[in-house]
Amino acid sequence: MLDWRTTQTRTNTRREAAVRPMNGAKPNAREVIARILADERLSTSSHFSERVYGDEPILTTGRQVASYLPDEYRRMRAVSRWQEGEGGAGGRWLSEAELFYRQGILMADFEDDCPYHGTFKSYFPTYNAMSDRQLRGYFTWRAAVRRGIVEETSLSFAYVYLYELINGIGVADPHEGFRALESFWRSYREIAPEIDRFASVWLQDYVVYHGLPAELLEPYKALSFDRSLMTLRAADEHARAIAAQAPKRKRGISALPLPARASEEQELFCALDALSTYHLAGSRLNKQQPDALRHVACAVFVRMSSYYQRQRSSSLIESWFGEEVSLSYTMFGSAMFFEPEPHANAVYELDPIHRYRCDQGRWTCERFHGSRSKSPKLGSLMRSVDRCLREALGFEHPLKVTGKTPKYVQKFIDEEISAWMSWQAAHAPRHIEIDVGQLAGIRATAAVTCDALLIDEERTGEGSLLEAACARDAVEESAAHDPAEENGPRCSEQGCEVSSATFSETSIDSTQAKSLTDSHTLRPNIAASSHTSPDTHCGQNPLPATPFAVLDATSNAPLKPAGSSASASPLAAHELAYLSALLSGDQQAIQDARTAAGVSEDLLMDAINEALFDMVGDTVLEFGADGPALIDDYRDDVEGMLSHA
Repeated sequence: MLDWRTTQTRTNTRREAAVRPMNGAKPNAREVIARILADERLSTSSHFSERVYGDEPILTTGRQVASYLPDEYRRMRAVSRWQEGEGGAGGRWLSEAELFYRQGILMADFEDDCPYHGTFKSYFPTYNAMSDRQLRGYFTWRAAVRRGIVEETSLSFAYVYLYELINGIGVADPHEGFRALESFWRSYREIAPEIDRFASVWLQDYVVYHGLPAELLEPYKALSFDRSLMTLRAADEHARAIAAQAPKRKRGISALPLPARASEEQELFCALDALSTYHLAGSRLNKQQPDALRHVACAVFVRMSSYYQRQRSSSLIESWFGEEVSLSYTMFGSAMFFEPEPHANAVYELDPIHRYRCDQGRWTCERFHGSRSKSPKLGSLMRSVDRCLREALGFEHPLKVTGKTPKYVQKFIDEEISAWMSWQAAHAPRHIEIDVGQLAGIRATAAVTCDALLIDEERTGEGSLLEAACARDAVEESAAHDPAEENGPRCSEQGCEVSSATFSETSIDSTQAKSLTDSHTLRPNIAASSHTSPDTHCGQNPLPATPFAVLDATSNAPLKPAGSSASASPLAAHELAYLSALLSGDQQAIQDARTAAGVSEDLLMDAINEALFDMVGDTVLEFGADGPALIDDYRDDVEGMLSHA
């Protein structure tokens, strides 16, 4: 019994004998295929009994496989460039763009699976420019792109795909077309950056042509460039208004108001930085003194704009960035683009200085037609501003002089820097230093003054204000030296408790209280009272003993102790000298006494009147027609007081 291996071997041997030539010559491929297809068993096989045969051969040679082309390609190739006219009208030749459009619509949903590893190059790549193998390779690559797989291929293939999207081939609506166009451009620019040259323009044209929202172009350079240009134009118009109102500028006055309007200047500064070849925002000076660089740079630009307005035939913006005019425009220039129907009349505004119009299928573009790149002239100006400002401020990182700055430009820069520095110096914050070591003395003096203003009925037996102030200072100082000291004053919820044995009681009569409120300076007597503890003090001053000694405000020399003599004068030495000079009528002596007092004449007279009020009971000095004078009714009283002083 034979197994299946033996049966299969015999079958193969019979087939080889059937196709082997009788004369022993080597058969060619076509003869082998013909003999196999003529075999009766092949035609009756179950594998072929129910198959419907088409025009494609069942078995082909390698050359036939390489040249095989599906029917879709044949139908695409069959689209004729010659278009017969309808109703007997004359025919016409299709343009390359229309032929591409018709063939693309026919192949919009077709996919292939035959990669092409060769190279395809064409200045205006179309389907007609491809061979059959290149066509199959392109549609294979396009199928992968639509699945999100963007692989490197011939750049001409990439442009053909962009042409398809521009013409709306393979997309359902303009929004889907924009997303596909943007996505492919962003992906393929990583492989071939040179695609930016046309793809970025076509993306903008696509938005304008289909009336899509301008916000879709927000991330791209065109709109940011226009915004910066609009900011410069607004500053230019501001300069024109200033020039019209004040043709001659005053020296030392900045072109922009001071104090600076930070928000407005910052917007202009960012525009200058965006359109200048010199990067202002990255300057070291801008990091340390941004206000100075921002103001001076903006003010110099405004000065330059005013100068161009007065001295030149064109504005500064027109000289550096071109003139704003309306010119004819071709949608999707340099692309294979066809319109099945003429575009409706429309006006599309990307921004206030960039708009498109379509009138009966003809497009125009109104914008600044000139350089669309950063200005080297503006860059040179901004670098000069940075360099000169660094020199004026003594900045530690100076810039080298790279070119000659025109004299009038240098004058603008110097004047603006001078105006800024002058304003800064005039409005610099005041530096105030407070010596906290003097606080204790000030507090003691204030307590003496307050205590002197009290009348006898307002005084209590718990100690004067001065004693309380001295006690508080003693507590603070003792706490600073020895926080753990237990014998010092302690605080309770009702306030600070101070031992009554610590201080001597102080009593000042009403006459002394009134005199102490004048320009006198009170100091504690150096000799301590027998009731005063030697360790108790206010700050660095010992506690006062009773009574207080009155000091002259000018010489600081103590007068006679208050209450030590019944005939003691209530006036200070400088007040006595002034009163004596008034009695004598010597104008030079009056002037010397007023100067020695160190206060105004009004205050000096008020102090004397108040000091002598208890003695006389009325005002002693008054202002007459010839100036200060002694009232005649009290002349004898005053002379008597002076004779006993």
